[in-house]
Amino acid sequence: MSERKRRRSEAAAPVASISGGSTLKKPRRQDSHAQGLRKHLKSDAEILASIREMYEASRSEASSSKAVSLSDLNLSSACREVSDRDVASVQVAIERTVLAVARSILAGSGFSFDVPSRAASNQLYVPEIDRIVLRDKSSSRPFASLSTVRKATITARVLSLVYAVLRRDIHITKRDLFYTDVKLFQDQSHSDAVLDDVSCMLGCTRSSLHVVASEKGVVVGRLVFTDDGDRIDCTKMGIGGKAIPPNIDRVGNLESDALFILLVEKDAAFMRLAEDRFYNRFPCIIVTAKGQPDVATRLFLKRMKTELKLPVLALVDSDPYGLKILSVYMCGSKNMSYDSSNLTTPDIKWLGVRPSDLDKYKVPEQCRLPMTDQDVKAGKDLLEEDFVKKNEGWVKELEMMVKTRQKAEIQALSSFGFQYLSEVYLPLKLQQRDWL
Repeated sequence: MSERKRRRSEAAAPVASISGGSTLKKPRRQDSHAQGLRKHLKSDAEILASIREMYEASRSEASSSKAVSLSDLNLSSACREVSDRDVASVQVAIERTVLAVARSILAGSGFSFDVPSRAASNQLYVPEIDRIVLRDKSSSRPFASLSTVRKATITARVLSLVYAVLRRDIHITKRDLFYTDVKLFQDQSHSDAVLDDVSCMLGCTRSSLHVVASEKGVVVGRLVFTDDGDRIDCTKMGIGGKAIPPNIDRVGNLESDALFILLVEKDAAFMRLAEDRFYNRFPCIIVTAKGQPDVATRLFLKRMKTELKLPVLALVDSDPYGLKILSVYMCGSKNMSYDSSNLTTPDIKWLGVRPSDLDKYKVPEQCRLPMTDQDVKAGKDLLEEDFVKKNEGWVKELEMMVKTRQKAEIQALSSFGFQYLSEVYLPLKLQQRDWL
């Protein structure tokens, strides 16, 4: 072979791989599988027709079903729930609490606070309403006891601070509250816990106390609403989205032409979908709390579901903690079970990433993570929860996860390409109506 022909032959040969000197003569197996799945995708119009069926079914169910409350049920034990209350009624409740303390001191009995117990043993899952509630059981918090004197002092201080905030008719963050008396509170978790106690004592939601958490959740997509009178169009918020206001009371006039709400666990997946304008291809609202859900995001999701009557699909990591996060949105958290009626969004569909998806979509072994003993324990604990047992599909998926001892994050799908999530995985899921 002449030198000229040899050089032509080398130039036409495939480029050598980065990891070694051998040439890549054929695509990787997972790449060919991904391409094969892409070929199974129907036209966007056909996928949208399937989504519209889900949308219409959800609206029909929302219109025909009657909301069931705790008062409608004949439960064996009484339960405690709070409600939104105006500033004046919360102030009156605080004044009555303080007057009762003053009378007790003047009578020579010292003083104590009657605080509802929020211990795990006092929580109750009610299948008829599919959420966790708080039993009506209280414990005394006396000032004259060494074991409770500090908590009683913090309780009195928080009541005083909340009353001052309500008199000024302003809102503060939980961090602001903590820094008003750092030496007493010592750690923000202490003031946060007592704030929940005070909310439960007074029978009002935490937002009624005008103490909110800092902004955390974000939303993007086919949604328009007013924030304190300003009109917000969530299709024009870039890839970062619009921060969900911590004070949901100032949100109003929700409008949308979306067909569903996509609830995403992680900020990275949210940004991918926002940058790809997934909500324009498949009309939807995308929301995330960037991990563990905060109160504002849970309230906002509940409000969108209720007012817009849209189905909610969830995209979380394939691990026990992803499912725990989903359960907080659906059934509530034990820490705030007293306010579960306002914070929970029932009937969220688990779209992915599910344990069965790892083999179905041929997620590479190097992108799967081994579950630790703690992960396995968390999975087994979830299998014992009543809200999991009632869903056969969830049980099968969790059992598979515990048996294989494998987990994966949403980002594992990026092994097929950075836009695989928005261009193949989610469209195929929607096309097949593959949710639980």
